[in-house]
Amino acid sequence: MVSKINSCALTGIDGCIVEVETDISNGIPSFDIVGLGDTAVRESRERVRAAVKNSGIDFPVRRITINLAPANLRKEGSFYDVAVAMGILAASEIIPSTELGSYMFLGELSLDGRIKAVQGILSMACCARSNGIKNVFVPDANADEAAVLKDINIIPVKSLIEVVRHLNGQEVIPAYTVDINNIFSQSISDSMDFSDVKGQASVKRAMEIAACGAHNLLMAGTPGSGKTMLAKRLPTILPRMTFDEALELTKIYSVSGLLPHKSSLISARPFRNPHHTISDISLVGGGKPIKPGEISLAHYGVLFLDEFPEFGPEAAEVLRQPLEDGEICISRANNSITYPARTMLVCAANPCKCGFYLDPSRKCSCTPKMLQRYLGRFSRPIMDRIDIHTEVRPVKYDDLEKAGEEETSAVIRERVNKARSVQLERYRGLGIFSNSELSPALIRKYCELDRVTSKLLRRAFEKLGLSARAHDRILKVARTIADMEGADAIKSWHVAEAIQYRSFDRLVSKY
Repeated sequence: MVSKINSCALTGIDGCIVEVETDISNGIPSFDIVGLGDTAVRESRERVRAAVKNSGIDFPVRRITINLAPANLRKEGSFYDVAVAMGILAASEIIPSTELGSYMFLGELSLDGRIKAVQGILSMACCARSNGIKNVFVPDANADEAAVLKDINIIPVKSLIEVVRHLNGQEVIPAYTVDINNIFSQSISDSMDFSDVKGQASVKRAMEIAACGAHNLLMAGTPGSGKTMLAKRLPTILPRMTFDEALELTKIYSVSGLLPHKSSLISARPFRNPHHTISDISLVGGGKPIKPGEISLAHYGVLFLDEFPEFGPEAAEVLRQPLEDGEICISRANNSITYPARTMLVCAANPCKCGFYLDPSRKCSCTPKMLQRYLGRFSRPIMDRIDIHTEVRPVKYDDLEKAGEEETSAVIRERVNKARSVQLERYRGLGIFSNSELSPALIRKYCELDRVTSKLLRRAFEKLGLSARAHDRILKVARTIADMEGADAIKSWHVAEAIQYRSFDRLVSKY
């Protein structure tokens, strides 16, 4: 007899339906799995055989052939175990084979019949929903993650025998649900706030502009001036995540195996802070099997590169394409996967090796050659992709003594939300959501300058030796500053402020 059971394969963060076809026939007893499976899939034969026997169910001593269709799609992982076991039981008529097309089975089997958690459950549940499958059996440990989808039935199970009893009508397991509103309310944290930062008004202004337009940011300043402290508070002024954003981000963490136990959604914007010894594969993704990198784990959030000049040249250069496109395509000989990477890049750096080149109160001990060698680590193509450069000066003692006068993150976030809403309305239907994503054609359309403003930008372009990409970045930042003021047209003072945020270009080009 032949049975057909629905399961799922992962391609990146998306799922693809896999039909587990089972044929049981007379002949020499054997158990074969075909369909381009990896080692974990082939080893499922022994797990399934032991799990069925130890669940008190007779395992058929016949010729068993399992086909994972489509056969040309590579299958990796252990989450086909439950589907393979159900296919055998359906073909053996231990469970009814009718209406199994409305079910998807996911999970890894222990030898005693328990069902273990697997990675990527949310992506697979989304695949089931998009393909009209209404009921999904998931491991009990993955139930919170999958239950965020409201229009399908998530059935959590702890063992193989529970699945059998449910399908035979002996012990019906109710669908599992979670409270989405409660999840988002719990994501609001007051552990970090911009009111903790004393002084630094100019840097806070630059960070607010960056948050309003989703611009990349570079902070250069002396050691101890507060660069890391400021960067860690940037997510607190970004708009709250929408459900769709949280869903996509959670998929990335789920397939990476980084979703916390019993968690449903990553509902707070991520802040990733990798060490400068990170490899380029860990930064953008790759490996075997292919996994998302830090830039994808920071999707819809902040990727913070502290001590930016200390990052290896390869690690920094691989960021160029994903920063431009908002996604990273990883190609291998037998596979090609695209991960989303729409993140804000925030870099922090000392202006020189000793760190005091821009400090008015302390003398820099670097020689011109040392300074040239240090600044040479800043890649010009990467610098061009950073919209805002700002200097972070040491905090004055008088600023530290002030109490209760700094704006809170909530107040700043209100202004950010207002500017973002202007951009969302302007770019409705264009597939972009912020000024940082403007293409050259859209820059010409939405960043028109009057004669005086155009003349100002021309003088700055020629005097500072800016690149064409830096020219476009200035226009994007000016557009954001105008949006923050509620201005329809970009004025000369908007462009003048945006030009000031290219200060590090002058320092790098000088050496």
